[in-house]
Amino acid sequence: MASRNFLKDFPIFHGKPPAYLDNSATTQKPEAVVRAICGYYGGCNANPHRGVYDWSVKATKIYENARASVQKFLNAKLPAEIIFTKNATESLNLVAQSYGAANLKAGDEILITISEHHSNLVPWQIVAKKTGATLNYIYLAQDGNLSDVEIHRKLTKRTKILAVTQISNVLGLINDVKTLAAKAHEVGAVIVVDGAQSVPHIPVDVQELDADFLAFSGHKMLGPMGIGVLYGKKNLLETMPPFLSGGDMIEYVEEQDTTFAELPNKFEAGTQNVGGAAGLSAAIDYLQKIGFDEIARVEKNLTELAIDALKKLPYVELYGCDSERDNKIGIVTFNIKGVHPHDVATILDAEGVAIRAGHHCAQPLTKYLGQTATCRASFYFYNTIEDVGRLVDAVAKVRKVMHLD
Repeated sequence: MASRNFLKDFPIFHGKPPAYLDNSATTQKPEAVVRAICGYYGGCNANPHRGVYDWSVKATKIYENARASVQKFLNAKLPAEIIFTKNATESLNLVAQSYGAANLKAGDEILITISEHHSNLVPWQIVAKKTGATLNYIYLAQDGNLSDVEIHRKLTKRTKILAVTQISNVLGLINDVKTLAAKAHEVGAVIVVDGAQSVPHIPVDVQELDADFLAFSGHKMLGPMGIGVLYGKKNLLETMPPFLSGGDMIEYVEEQDTTFAELPNKFEAGTQNVGGAAGLSAAIDYLQKIGFDEIARVEKNLTELAIDALKKLPYVELYGCDSERDNKIGIVTFNIKGVHPHDVATILDAEGVAIRAGHHCAQPLTKYLGQTATCRASFYFYNTIEDVGRLVDAVAKVRKVMHLD
């Protein structure tokens, strides 16, 4: 399979690596990304925007070129609509605290889905309590997709913010954000999209989606940890107060008052992660060379193989694997009857298979599914058919190891 050819680009896979199936948590880094990060730190490590000397000018160019790269990648209208943050979590907190807290009041409603990662849930709980707004949930249909009945019933004129994940990090199902955005705008609400699981796997065009805000993390798409992005429509960002304050986000500072810099600097206080931006830009270049069609082809093949094989094991329970909408990416969430997910993950680790076990930072969804924890195997384009085989063989051994068979 073509996916085997990608492994040579990733230093961590040289030798005898495990079957790494925790890609929803973080992805591995190709040599091109490592080189870009090292190139910055080894060649022109300096503060961007602060100096006129050569290294600072080069650092500024790297940083702003990365912003332009993200702009084109998302098809945003302007570079100023791209705000660099630490990760998707910080991006979503920025929106909640800077836009939500400033615009919500008692009687308003925030609408989110039961499938949200805590990063797109807890900030809205905090803002709801701070402003007196009500936090409501969209629940799921039987197949794990958002219920159309719930959307129609709960998205009303009182809704001021709709916050929704584009792809669930537990169920791996793609939500129709374009339609949700249109419905939100019809009632006068803004839509906040968690793109942490979508941007690495499918084409995301913020203008086509008509998203008001969209957040993602670099480390889930081959980039380094510590760099994230918030996309926001310029007209909304301009009205928002700064989230953090300090250096580089100011225009003038007097003893008793301060005026703030224009976008995007207003939301980028302090020394920024230039090395992370360099790595993110290199990751985007790498992904674009592969193409999302190839990424989808590999992931679809691996996911279908894994689901079909696991369905043959009578003691395996699968979640989010019954959608008929052809809207699933490479996430297979399951449990083994009679075995705690943490024990499953430990046994699989001993067999050289790395998965995630727990609530996946989505406790309300896990509870909604009637579970306290689940096992999650998540694929990326560099995974192989052999990885699927190792997963299935290891799962088949679990109950024997636990002396249940």
